Amino acid sequence: MIEPREAHLTLMHRALIFLSLALQAGAVSPGEVSSALTKAVSFYHSRAAAHGGYVYRYSADFTLREAEGIPDADTIWIQPPGTPAVGMAMLDAYEATKDKDCLKAAVEAAHAVSRTQLASGGWDYSGHFDAKNREKWLYRRDTDGKLINRKKIPQSEAGWHIWRQREYKDTNYSTVDDDVTQAATRLLVRVDHALGGKDAEIKEAADYALEAIMRTQYPAGGWSALFDTWPTSPPPADKFPIKAGSYPADWPRKWPKDFTGCYVLNDNTHATLMSTLLLAWELRGDQKYLDAAKRGGDFLRLAQMPDPQPAWAQQYDAEMHPAWSRAFEPSAICGRESQSAMWALLKLAAATGDKKYLDPIPPALAYLRKSLLPDGRIARYYELQTNKPLYFERGEGGKGFELTYSDKKASSNYGWKWDSELDAIQAAGSKLSRGEPVVFPRVELERWSSPPTEKDIQTILAEQKPNGSWVATDDERGWMRDASGKKTNPAGGVIYSLDFIENVKALSVWLKTQPR
Repeated sequence: MIEPREAHLTLMHRALIFLSLALQAGAVSPGEVSSALTKAVSFYHSRAAAHGGYVYRYSADFTLREAEGIPDADTIWIQPPGTPAVGMAMLDAYEATKDKDCLKAAVEAAHAVSRTQLASGGWDYSGHFDAKNREKWLYRRDTDGKLINRKKIPQSEAGWHIWRQREYKDTNYSTVDDDVTQAATRLLVRVDHALGGKDAEIKEAADYALEAIMRTQYPAGGWSALFDTWPTSPPPADKFPIKAGSYPADWPRKWPKDFTGCYVLNDNTHATLMSTLLLAWELRGDQKYLDAAKRGGDFLRLAQMPDPQPAWAQQYDAEMHPAWSRAFEPSAICGRESQSAMWALLKLAAATGDKKYLDPIPPALAYLRKSLLPDGRIARYYELQTNKPLYFERGEGGKGFELTYSDKKASSNYGWKWDSELDAIQAAGSKLSRGEPVVFPRVELERWSSPPTEKDIQTILAEQKPNGSWVATDDERGWMRDASGKKTNPAGGVIYSLDFIENVKALSVWLKTQPR
């Protein structure tokens, strides 16, 4: 006969066993994740790729393709989340699973990138494989990857005084805006490393791009947003002297219709250039890449504005004054780019162990904390000296833009407010100050945390279709434009490159943490 206390223990034991079995039933296995990864890559590579490259989204039956505009069947997109970002996710899958088909897909994406590299050294937002466009653009290679023997290519010393002429903007335009050239370069560097340098085309294209990035760096350590000639030498110091950030005596409240800034942080341009150089140093071990990244960090130290706003502008002119860019991008302190600058400094400090790169962060954090909006977010723009948040409204008749202090009628074309990352930045800085290692979170948060939780992984697996895809059918994302530009709701839904990238990244990160 079981005594009451023993009966209670037996029931508890049974409950624990039941709970354990239930948890095991819901647990994710490495084999399940590995299978999901290879299935996802196989599907995307076999159905979405054109010449090894990708665009932003597709109808589920792949009759429709869309990026920024409607690309034809022989056009790929370079700007993330286009070809380089998709290729790097495929490489993540290979590193997690060691599946050779994942590597093959990443290599084909790298070839698509190398075959749309321009003679100037970088990439435009998109790349073309049809004969008509390839005749127009000064691509370095033909569609089979063979270098084109051009008798003459546009070349000159680097610097905004050359590039602002835009003499070759329609044939040889390389941009570092929106992580275009940087992402393409990172894919090439990573695939070259994975192949041990055995693919001569990929290695040479990576070398050429990295050289362009280093040659276009100014004496102060910054970069412009574009270049359309091969840089034979860096920008000259006599035209671009090294100066610290400072406030202009005055600045125009209306768009001057002229971009005079030569140093650009907009859309995290400077930070992604530094990350690209640090990756090249990490995988190749060549000191010149680290030295260039450090010059980028030195620029951020110089560009930090003095009190009362010790943060960063979106772009600077040659005098290191905040400068206008587009009609809705004024001379101002910029919340988003200031956070990006601090992340770049933190990553450089972690890579080098040099704590001087942490020095700008405490005053910037204190200033930005005082500048947070009532909802806890950070403004994209703060007026110089007054620190009032700035916005833009559409002008009369919906044309142009007008500067305003109110967000009540702010135009919908731009992100005027951004989530604060100040707590995460401060935590990372404190760890580095104490000599502790830091696992950097993703900035400008994507769908999944980093590292992803098991619940995240279960959600990704549950949402994956049997063919390996992830399909959006909801009212907000289940739409795209057809060949005529008309908005339509494809019957089978929409497949997003961004979803593929984020899900494959998350699955790969999780799988790498599992015991083998």
